Amino acid sequence: MPILNKDMTLCISLAARPSNIGTRFHNYLYDLLDLNFVYKAFAPTDLAQAVAGVRGLPVRGCAVSMPYKEDVIALVDKMDVSARAINSVNTIVNDDGVLTAYNTDYLAVARLLADHHVPAASSVLLQGSGGMAKAVAAALHDAGFSDVTIVARNEGTGRALADSYDFNWLSAAAGATADLLINATPLGMAGGHEAVQSFDDAAVAGARTVFDVVALPAETPLVSAARAAGKSVITGAEVIAIQAEEQFVLYTGVRPTPEQVRAASEFSRA
Repeated sequence: MPILNKDMTLCISLAARPSNIGTRFHNYLYDLLDLNFVYKAFAPTDLAQAVAGVRGLPVRGCAVSMPYKEDVIALVDKMDVSARAINSVNTIVNDDGVLTAYNTDYLAVARLLADHHVPAASSVLLQGSGGMAKAVAAALHDAGFSDVTIVARNEGTGRALADSYDFNWLSAAAGATADLLINATPLGMAGGHEAVQSFDDAAVAGARTVFDVVALPAETPLVSAARAAGKSVITGAEVIAIQAEEQFVLYTGVRPTPEQVRAASEFSRA
């Protein structure tokens, strides 16, 4: 990485519980590709002031994580179709003080469902109704999945997400089974819920594929249980690598090779 200098471009992330995954991923590629950029993670105490800082400093790019993916909508100037379609933001790009919101989570989920050859005829339990769950639900719908049940304790947001795609809604997953289990909640995430297995052993036993979007740790209790049961597994580490690649392109205009992305992803998890 170049020595810090006045011409260096700053990119950041805003998260309730920041990790080093994105920081290591982006800075590894900046160094590898000889780009005069630096990336830093933040846990904002005031979201509106943090986004104002993105505009005013200026910060070139800003990743947005749970629980801010919807709250930032009122703070940006433009919504790209990727964010507008699901009313959720995970990326902000600053062009001379004009903030445009994007969502690269959707692309990551869609690509992983295809790469892991998950049949669209599969029944699905999707746990969560927040910003990440919206990206997952949209990707499922657009890939042709129709037998999908949203599992959310919040009936208002859960039913709203289900109704938007003609899916079903349950308040809890207890006793429910499906071919594909997807956790799009913070359950299993380091920093508060890391000991919680988001679907119980019975649901895991009845599934063919288990998908946990939590990236830290990559081996959540759900992922560990699924591996032990011999299930096909998709991890949050895979999600974050793809969505981070797309963010990197938005920030820098440079498309790294697949080999470079793999190397950055491995470095970010080391």
